[in-house]
Amino acid sequence: MSIHKEAASKKSTMACPSTYKTFSLAVQALVTLERHSGKCSSGDIASYLHLESTLIRRVLKTLAQADMIESREGRDGGYRLKKNACDITLAEVYSILQVHSSISDSMLDAAAGHCFAEEIKESFVGILSEIEDSTLKILESRTIADIAQ
Repeated sequence: MSIHKEAASKKSTMACPSTYKTFSLAVQALVTLERHSGKCSSGDIASYLHLESTLIRRVLKTLAQADMIESREGRDGGYRLKKNACDITLAEVYSILQVHSSISDSMLDAAAGHCFAEEIKESFVGILSEIEDSTLKILESRTIADIAQ
């Protein structure tokens, strides 16, 4: 399956957009949970990060669906990390949010409507694969605990 088709099939399951901004917000939310070493409500996280609750809830929903965090409803509810922050790499967060798919889609969609569009797309697929490999290698070496320090 090509990068473009794979991204299209996964995109429909996302609760929030796959962007670098979303990646940044997810990392910040995870750091907030680590620093508060317990449960935090989405409202508390939004307040700490100076964001609207609805935006952070979408990000938290995606992280919860991927089993990175767990949520509890009710008076004693909130979100908490499901594993130690030192075991959560930035590559995991990046992959869950499918950030690379958004970049790939944009580049591949822009290469359309002219006589050599397919050639350009083939070149882009190789380049995009190298970019993703490099990005993941760097992100794999960093954890939520590293950032929370």
